[in-house]
Amino acid sequence: MRHSTLIELAREHALHLPEALKEEWPPKLRATDERGWFRFQRLYDIARSVLRRPEDVYRLLREAAADEAAEGSRWLEIQVDPSGYAQRFGGLSATLDLVLDAARTAERAEGVGIAVIVAANRTRHPLDAKTLARLAAQYAGEGVVGFGLSNDERRGRARDFDGAFRIAKRAGLLAVPHGGELSGPVSVAECVDDLDADRLGHGVRSAESRRLMERLADRQITCEVCPTSNVGLGVAESPQDVPLRRLFEAGVPIALGADDPLLFGSRLLAQYELAREVCGFRDAELAELARQSIRSSAAPEGVRNDLLKEVDAWLAAPDPAE
Repeated sequence: MRHSTLIELAREHALHLPEALKEEWPPKLRATDERGWFRFQRLYDIARSVLRRPEDVYRLLREAAADEAAEGSRWLEIQVDPSGYAQRFGGLSATLDLVLDAARTAERAEGVGIAVIVAANRTRHPLDAKTLARLAAQYAGEGVVGFGLSNDERRGRARDFDGAFRIAKRAGLLAVPHGGELSGPVSVAECVDDLDADRLGHGVRSAESRRLMERLADRQITCEVCPTSNVGLGVAESPQDVPLRRLFEAGVPIALGADDPLLFGSRLLAQYELAREVCGFRDAELAELARQSIRSSAAPEGVRNDLLKEVDAWLAAPDPAE
């Protein structure tokens, strides 16, 4: 969500925003302890609360697509937990229908492919996750491409949600749980072993185990690395401490991401700039990062091939500064 949209919708709906989401934006965050995570989650939920009408959801998706297109993105996979909006928009199915229609509308308007990942919440009961997995399975092939697991991994182990992920995998959906952010390699291993993960939300703590990195590389399980978010939440002390280079050189596929641009104040392009300026990635390596994100996506084969050709063309183009 654009910060300006957050302010405008809060004003329209007469909702009070804390200073951290107004004058102090982006907020100062650190989530390595319970209090810090609670504050982050509270700000996240307050931001979500401004989506009160269907037209707010259409606006959110349209603006997100426009902003990503402006930075060079051509394919988005947006994660949503329908249960967070179900009471507002008429139930789980009605909420997912709304999000999917908003995604299709934004896709046509901005020329960016958009797919949806349905995500369960680790802090809720595994039966709730199964309900969402069945919902996601019903929409497989109709805009839903994956099933995820979000929120604080310290409060819900991945293995408790294996039943939900079996439902999703049987429907042909990608398994994309969060893991290896606030908890270490054991959390990642559970996502791999118990949830049969195709991608990992974050996964940066895998760098603490050489053997785990080898497993991820051998199975080509992608880590969705979000450097600015890692620093903002205290997972890494500084951009230099984000193990992007270590994972890359270990052969672990990477999809760079911005996590939550609203709360961290930066979008995708800044993550590539960080990879170049802080981690020393050269053009050929940046191109390979882009290829890895494309290959690990659920984009149709034709779209993936077109995007890979565009990456090759970028790499082959002469440097305008020379």
